Amino acid sequence: MSDLIPPPNGCPITMQNGRLLVPNNPIIPFIEGDGTGPDIWRATVRVLDAAVAHSYQGQRKIHWLEVYAGEKAYRLFDTWLPDGTVNACRQYLVSIKGPLTTPIGGGIRSLNVALRQMLDMYVCLRPVRWFNGVPSPVKHPESVDMVIFRENTEDIYAGLEFAQGSAENARFLQLLKENFPAQFSKIRFPETSGIGIKPVSSEGTERLMRAAIEYAITNQRKSVTIVHKGNIMKFTEGAFRQWAYELAEREYAEQTYTWLQWEKTREQLGEAAANLEQAAALAAGRILIKDAIADIALQQVLTRPDDFDVIATLNLNGDYLSDALAAQVGGIGIAPGGNINYQTGTAVFEATHGTAPKYADLDKVNPGSLILSGEMMLRYMGWTEAADAIIHAMDAAIAAKRVTYDFARLMDCATEVKCSEFADALIAHL
Repeated sequence: MSDLIPPPNGCPITMQNGRLLVPNNPIIPFIEGDGTGPDIWRATVRVLDAAVAHSYQGQRKIHWLEVYAGEKAYRLFDTWLPDGTVNACRQYLVSIKGPLTTPIGGGIRSLNVALRQMLDMYVCLRPVRWFNGVPSPVKHPESVDMVIFRENTEDIYAGLEFAQGSAENARFLQLLKENFPAQFSKIRFPETSGIGIKPVSSEGTERLMRAAIEYAITNQRKSVTIVHKGNIMKFTEGAFRQWAYELAEREYAEQTYTWLQWEKTREQLGEAAANLEQAAALAAGRILIKDAIADIALQQVLTRPDDFDVIATLNLNGDYLSDALAAQVGGIGIAPGGNINYQTGTAVFEATHGTAPKYADLDKVNPGSLILSGEMMLRYMGWTEAADAIIHAMDAAIAAKRVTYDFARLMDCATEVKCSEFADALIAHL
């Protein structure tokens, strides 16, 4: 699919001096997705176009360019992820996609992970907030207002694995046995073990933490919490914690105050002095940089959500946290996400749920995840008026209780509407 024809009246988004330059007529590639993807994309594109038209009175317009991945790409081009798709996402910088099927029986392990790694989109950005009226399993979902910065390219998602019984596995185990006997001895059943490697780098940690702190500064957030399992994985997750703190103290000394600083002051001058120092720093508007063990954090986001604001964490922890938090505010059916490289400007915004093939072409499922991912995309582009309009419309539509089946079955006196009708309701509330 090297013959993609861009829309004739559109212009590409570019990056200059670290800033996106967005024309009034940007070309944005889209992947409609598999399963329910076409249904939710048709709803989403109408809402996005209407929000832009409403907010800018026709002065701005997105020019959509379809690119392909997943089952549709396989049918058309005999490949799950064509090079042309990756190149278009790289060339036009900002893209959006529906849910994709993961091929079974070999090949790419995950199309989503592959796209993130090919484009080096090192941040998985997952804002989590509650919309008034959305059914929730917790008493105070309104307390949940967090933004997760999940490292997107390292950790066990790097895919460095050796299958049990394979020749590669045997060679790796032999290398380990000969060169690192102490580590080899910790493998309880080496003959029947699959092996995985967990890479965590200082470079990867620092660019993630830098993005999280910059976001906190720009959006006047109060804290960044480093979530890790460093008490067990000392040289990966523990190092992540240490590198993140060091980055904050080295590059953002005037804008942040860290728990490491508190510890140093406590050791030198006592706890009362450390508490006074922290209180003065926060009163002056500095951002608190703190940390939490991952298993404790998964409890505290439920019991003490007010303690969390921006979260910076590794890939697997971020996966768990994102979905756990989404459940508190209505489920992944309404949870948005974006994958971003802040250095190159490349970003792919996406529905965070699966393809749900049994609901394909039924015009039934909630398009909220992809619509709110589109809202994130507009905000990333600097089109904040259109983004704000979508948030307002989502609040109003849910408050009116005209919702898709997943919400209607949990809400009193709700009217169940189709996927396309929910889009109609959003557009009416713009």
